[in-house]
Amino acid sequence: MTLAGAFKSSSIISWKSTGKLQQTLANCIERTGKALHSGSTSTVKISPESAGVGRYFVCRSQLIPASIEFARESPLCTTLHKDGHSVRTVEHMLSALEATGVDNCRIEVKSSDSEDPSVEVPILDGSAREWVEAIEQVGLKVATDQGGNNCEKMAPFLNETLHVRKNDSFVAAIPSSEVHITCGIDFSQVPAIGCQWFSSFSVGGSFYAKQIAPSRTFCIYEEVQRMRDAGLIKGGSEENAIVCSTSRGWLNPPLRFQDEPCRHKVLDLIGDFSLFARCGSQGLPVAHLVAYKSGHALHADFVRCLLRID
Repeated sequence: MTLAGAFKSSSIISWKSTGKLQQTLANCIERTGKALHSGSTSTVKISPESAGVGRYFVCRSQLIPASIEFARESPLCTTLHKDGHSVRTVEHMLSALEATGVDNCRIEVKSSDSEDPSVEVPILDGSAREWVEAIEQVGLKVATDQGGNNCEKMAPFLNETLHVRKNDSFVAAIPSSEVHITCGIDFSQVPAIGCQWFSSFSVGGSFYAKQIAPSRTFCIYEEVQRMRDAGLIKGGSEENAIVCSTSRGWLNPPLRFQDEPCRHKVLDLIGDFSLFARCGSQGLPVAHLVAYKSGHALHADFVRCLLRID
């Protein structure tokens, strides 16, 4: 796909310049940790990449673009799949890359299980904070293509209101001159969580690093055994998630924010919506995004909706 072909506007989406140049990492990042669902140890190496290439994964020599075309439905995480290989739990790392402006990079994931064609990004502390810190440590630089030229960074601007829903859950996008995110969750069966709302009028820079990235994934204690029986969260612990009981409240306080569960949903949404990016563009639509009781599957449905009308 040529850059010109990638950014063809429609009546609903207009691709416009952000006024910035595409960026990449100034140096490599490498982190090792336990995978949340498989429980195995995995290592991620993120390397600089040329302008116009975008973000992509390398799993056992298989290249998988970080694009919605390769997203597959999977429980409790976002998985990318191509030609029999897959990489799962990509959302926290992609959220950090999208929010900090790492537009082009190569992401190699290696697992301690050398025979498994499926690999998983390590969960670290359950948030995106360690990814943001790693990016800040090496810094960014303007990306250039193979000819040494830089490329302007494009973003998708929404011209009409769109929404997807399933039962009482929904994701909607309303035209706006800037990215705003409003997120709501409702765990009325868990009083310590209850109903929460969080609104963000900035999703990049220091606001993301300080207010969104540190929020950790959470789970309900009474559901843990059921999830483990289903082969999930084998690597889950109080070191990489905050755990809440329906009767006893939070089991491993303190929370980093009073509304940490809701903020984590914003973190997930940014990571999932980053899959709309192409050729080093911004993936997150420039719009007021409103999500209520949403999850990875509904996020993917919304991004696929954007893809169909683009």
